[in-house]
Amino acid sequence: MGNAELQSIHVHPVKAFRAVPVREAVVEPWGLAGDRRWVLIDDGGKVVTQRQQPRLALAAAELLPGGVRLSAPGTDPVEVAVPEPLDTVTVDIFGTKVEGVPADAAAHAWCSALLGADTCLVHMDDPATRRPVDPDYALPGETVSFADGFPLLVTTTASLGALNDLIAHGENAHEGPLPMNRFRPNLVVSGTDPWAEDDWTRIAVGEVEFRVAGMCGRCLVTTTDQHSAVRGREPLRTLGRHRRIGSLLVFGQNLVPLGPGTVRVGDPVRVLA
Repeated sequence: MGNAELQSIHVHPVKAFRAVPVREAVVEPWGLAGDRRWVLIDDGGKVVTQRQQPRLALAAAELLPGGVRLSAPGTDPVEVAVPEPLDTVTVDIFGTKVEGVPADAAAHAWCSALLGADTCLVHMDDPATRRPVDPDYALPGETVSFADGFPLLVTTTASLGALNDLIAHGENAHEGPLPMNRFRPNLVVSGTDPWAEDDWTRIAVGEVEFRVAGMCGRCLVTTTDQHSAVRGREPLRTLGRHRRIGSLLVFGQNLVPLGPGTVRVGDPVRVLA
């Protein structure tokens, strides 16, 4: 683990949109700055992700001072300002109710046209108070953005290589090798042994320490090609055979920051416990 380092950093300004690679990122208590502070909801208030709408993989969001710029193939881009927190709507994120602030009408119209369904873009104005981490896995006071459940997700290149080797020897070998973007991580670490992250409980990335909150259970999104939005069977078929823990098919580890700081590509990664 002596040569482990941070190979890449990825921010997802709008949940379920394409990831944005960055060279460095400020670590906030609820995740990387700018990561998953926006989300789409349907007309019933439920979160819309690539689970229901795989074509969201084709949509991009660029962080701007005071907002985001949304774009997708075949559409004109639109700039959306962070809305004033005057009124909120209830966001149902996998059964958990969270308050968020709706964006303007132009943003709703753009997102609805993209998906062909009534869709609202919502901003999390105060991640320090809006949504606690699942109490079964959290310490008191820990909060999270609109990410699936935890502030950050870390994966390793060695484990992806090992997984791709397994896929190559299975019945869906033609689907591999899979790129790391299938797993939508925030931090990608190189220089470890395969599956080394299974045993981590606390790590440091450069100047920032993280608590490892548990393995990440994977869903249908991982079968979606992030460049074409076409779905296959992998990696879930192979994870089901080789990386099943209870009811979960696991790849990567969920992280909670233990303090503020900035992470940078090339930072050394150390296992503390």
